[in-house]
Amino acid sequence: MRLFLDACALIYRFEGAAPFRTAATDLMAQLSAQQATVELAVSRLSVLECRVKPLREGHTALLKRYDAFFAAVHIVELSAEVVDAATFLRARHGLKTPDALQAASALVASDRTLFVTADAGFAKVTGLDVRLINVG
Repeated sequence: MRLFLDACALIYRFEGAAPFRTAATDLMAQLSAQQATVELAVSRLSVLECRVKPLREGHTALLKRYDAFFAAVHIVELSAEVVDAATFLRARHGLKTPDALQAASALVASDRTLFVTADAGFAKVTGLDVRLINVG
């Protein structure tokens, strides 16, 4: 099974205040415990989204933590297949472009993918198995 982590899940995990970090970490641990093997995946867009703030603020320790994490997970590239799927999702579900790219990346990654996010708007995407990070 594959856990596809939306950028917000990563930001909660690496930068979030205690309730956000705890909720993200607990959900990922719970989902991982239910499977014999788990592969983590992110989109190339998440790499961009997560690295901007640490770069802007000169937070090299956080940037190194993100880079080490990204080196150890599967990164779904923004290929023509992903962009085509995102275009369809944007037209069909009215998603914003970044959200359409995230959803399409998860759908292209594997048919056994759980999409971990805090954004309930992804639940409307047909075929996307969404697991919500619930804070509070």
